[in-house]
Amino acid sequence: MDKNKIYVFDTTLRDGEQSPGCSMNTEEKIRVALQLEKLGVDIIEAGFAAASPGDFDAVSRIAEVVKNSSICSLSRAIENDIKQAGLAVQNAPKHRIHTFIATSPIHMKYKLKMSEDEVIKRAVRAVEYAKTFVDDVEFSLEDAGRSEIPFMKEVMDAVISAGATTINLPDTVGYRLPSELGAMVKELSDFAGDRAIISVHNHNDLGLATANTLASVVNGARQIEVTINGLGERAGNSALEEAVMAIKTRGDAFGGLYTDINTPEIYPTSRLVATITGVEPQQNKAIVGKNAFSHESGIHQDGVLKHQETYEIMKPEDVGVFKDSTLILGKHSGRAAFRDKIKQLGFDKVSDEELNATFEKFKVLADKKKDITDDDVRMLITDEALNSDKTYDLLGLQISDCSNGMPMAAVTIKYKDEIIQDANIGDGTMDAIFKTIDRLTGYDGQLKDYKVLSVTEGKDALAKVTARVSFDEASPEFVGHGLSIDTMMATAKAYLGAVNSYLSQKERLSKKTEHQV
Repeated sequence: MDKNKIYVFDTTLRDGEQSPGCSMNTEEKIRVALQLEKLGVDIIEAGFAAASPGDFDAVSRIAEVVKNSSICSLSRAIENDIKQAGLAVQNAPKHRIHTFIATSPIHMKYKLKMSEDEVIKRAVRAVEYAKTFVDDVEFSLEDAGRSEIPFMKEVMDAVISAGATTINLPDTVGYRLPSELGAMVKELSDFAGDRAIISVHNHNDLGLATANTLASVVNGARQIEVTINGLGERAGNSALEEAVMAIKTRGDAFGGLYTDINTPEIYPTSRLVATITGVEPQQNKAIVGKNAFSHESGIHQDGVLKHQETYEIMKPEDVGVFKDSTLILGKHSGRAAFRDKIKQLGFDKVSDEELNATFEKFKVLADKKKDITDDDVRMLITDEALNSDKTYDLLGLQISDCSNGMPMAAVTIKYKDEIIQDANIGDGTMDAIFKTIDRLTGYDGQLKDYKVLSVTEGKDALAKVTARVSFDEASPEFVGHGLSIDTMMATAKAYLGAVNSYLSQKERLSKKTEHQV
């Protein structure tokens, strides 16, 4: 093992997805996983396979398509969890099971109601069973940040002897200060020696997740567990972009340590995750925020114009942020020029079918919008990919509303080869749209969250709508995406997209059940 390499373990699809409002469907998870592979992530924690049939399906499908990154599934130290994880990742060229049990006094007493000896026995059995499925087993001492070091050494010794190859020390509740966590990692890293890789998983409850991660790296951790945009439970996790760029930018302070992350893919990955989840990074978010490379102060602007390094310690292009240029293409432009532009933007694996569909959307947009930016094109491509699996396709929308009138919506949808249409009234324009779509499709959706964002600036900016919808108590919420200059049209597309997502997963799980029977 190269002791200077820091392995990057991305848990956006597991811990990141546990952020309220950040759940993704299977197709969206696959798209993120493929982008994480392009980013150069070493290990992708694709989910918690035992959590639900949908989670198992997502992990197993990711395992089938990702070739370069190791695919990992989380499991409790419970036999069925471990079995489901092993089955889900079995088709990946490289795979891992990540199992865990709590080791802090407060967790053992109040949550587990187990003694120290019982915890060690459960941990050893879990690792031994996981080894029957995979060679690469990671074991986490949950709430390590509040655990006692002598006991952690006992657990580590036992699970390493049982076959664990990576030991993760999560600060599960974001409690520790960098100096404290660094000292803990140093002692436990020295204890493990060459027997296992020491990993850290830091939460951001006190705003110290990335600082704690970097302090751990300096003190011997060689795997960092991170998420894109810092997503995760409560206040989130250490952000991949922050930890990776700190190590790269301050190589002098990290003594030759490095990651294999393809940093120009950081910004495109951030945008993809933000688009899919509908959760945008704050404007002043480090590395990927809208203002990260902006300068408003006259003194700063003057300095940057004279020499970039006066106020920028990183080059924007190092993380995939390029100065936006107006797209010099119009409705008379051809597909070849359009393909060349999307390749410049990093979309080098777009199929001919996706290219043609996106090009047609571009032509429609070019008729309506004066200036088309790179962000517009990025969003058109992403929107096509996210809405490619359509049971229902929105063809037309007509709405009517006034301050003292009755809101009404008329919707035209294509279902298979049939054109169907209906109209309905509602408590507002959006409610009328949703009720009409419910009546046309036969599915009664409950809107749980709704977000609308402007892709760029200006009155003619594209509206990006994200709708989160549930269809029954037993199923998770499904996310739909809509894109249009007309916000209400984007809203209808997003709601119908959620319906399509629900039907797609329902059909896929039904077929898998039939196959198993």
